[in-house]
Amino acid sequence: MTSSDKLFGSTRPLQLFLMAAIPGAVSMLASSLYQTLDGAFVGQGLGATAFAAINLAMPFVIINFSLADLIGVGSSVPISISLGQGKADKANEIFSAAVLMIILSSAVLGAIMFISAPLLMNLMGAEGTFKELAVTYLRVYALMSPVTTIVFAADNFLRISGKLKTSMGLNIFMSVISGVLEFIFIFVFRWGVWSAALATCMGMFLSATLALTPFIQGKLSLKFVRPRITKALILRILSCGTPNFLNNIAGRITSIVLNMMLVRLGGESAVSIYGVLMYTDGLVQPILYGTCDSLQPAIGYNWGAGKRSRVRAIEKYCIIGSALISLTAAVLVHTFPSVIASLYVDSSLPELLSSTTHALTVFSLAFVTRWISFSTQSFMLAIEKPKYAAAISISTALVFPMLLLLILKDFGLEGIWFNFAVTNALAAILSIAIVAKEWKNLMKADE
Repeated sequence: MTSSDKLFGSTRPLQLFLMAAIPGAVSMLASSLYQTLDGAFVGQGLGATAFAAINLAMPFVIINFSLADLIGVGSSVPISISLGQGKADKANEIFSAAVLMIILSSAVLGAIMFISAPLLMNLMGAEGTFKELAVTYLRVYALMSPVTTIVFAADNFLRISGKLKTSMGLNIFMSVISGVLEFIFIFVFRWGVWSAALATCMGMFLSATLALTPFIQGKLSLKFVRPRITKALILRILSCGTPNFLNNIAGRITSIVLNMMLVRLGGESAVSIYGVLMYTDGLVQPILYGTCDSLQPAIGYNWGAGKRSRVRAIEKYCIIGSALISLTAAVLVHTFPSVIASLYVDSSLPELLSSTTHALTVFSLAFVTRWISFSTQSFMLAIEKPKYAAAISISTALVFPMLLLLILKDFGLEGIWFNFAVTNALAAILSIAIVAKEWKNLMKADE
């Protein structure tokens, strides 16, 4: 019995939840804290135009990572289920093929993003220095993508192999080294906005190298073998990875549309306010993701082994944990919006600071129901029901926000700030309906 078999198959559900979710949440907390520092460093060190520029480019940066994330998440589900079924050779084949697919797809998409960066910023309505800074920022990520994007999948592979603390340690290392480098580049060397992207990429590259080393050395339960990339394997990976991919792509499309509207409704100031909302969300959502995503290997393993009662017990703790995180975030953001706003907005801009504070107060309502769709989507993906996960994902990231943009268009910026809360409430209703539909299947006895 391997360490992952013992961990996922025999550990008591509550203990397993604590062993997996706490390192996962801490890992993502470290990442989200760095993202907060990233925005604060750029906003305070390089100014409002640079801060607006990185927020204009950020949806495309995330799209640049989208294929790698699709393959990483999409391969993790069948790997976990294969291990639960006792098919270690199959798990190794999927693992090896996924790594190769990520490297190749990242090189291709990175090249496309690098070439098209000026055109994309033109389409966003950016001009002059605003456009130039956004293009430069995006191109650094695009150029480095073949050696950085694998870090997301490597984190999943470590957790599948039972190396939960190693995964946490590497995520903390990546956040710390990226933050230190960015501070040095911006405040010591006085480099431009491109250095913020370079610091993050360097941290990702170093972490990816450390994460993959034990796999290359053959020290973990997952091992590199000669990959057999078949049509069936590609379709299975794509099917399981599609919900996250759609969430990334649909969410970025929504962000792009919102940014285009914000540029026209309020210029750089409106884009900056939206950026603060996204940085705030970026502090909470990764913790939710770390809590739920860290349990996917355990849920997938037990689902593959036919242990339905363990699956339900693990998921119960996932729901409780994600609810506590989301509701705590709602209270904190609603209570301290001015403190959060001051992290990103210079005190010499009181009007912008006041507008940002109000937007954060409205935005806090989104966290009241966020946990329902988040935990449901993660669970459906873990048990290899990607259609349900995809329905929640694309509705939350694209369908509901776009419909609400039309419904609330007469309310201007206020309608955009309220969009997030209403979207999450609708996503919660959809998630509850999906669980009700699958209730009998989920409540079956152990095989």
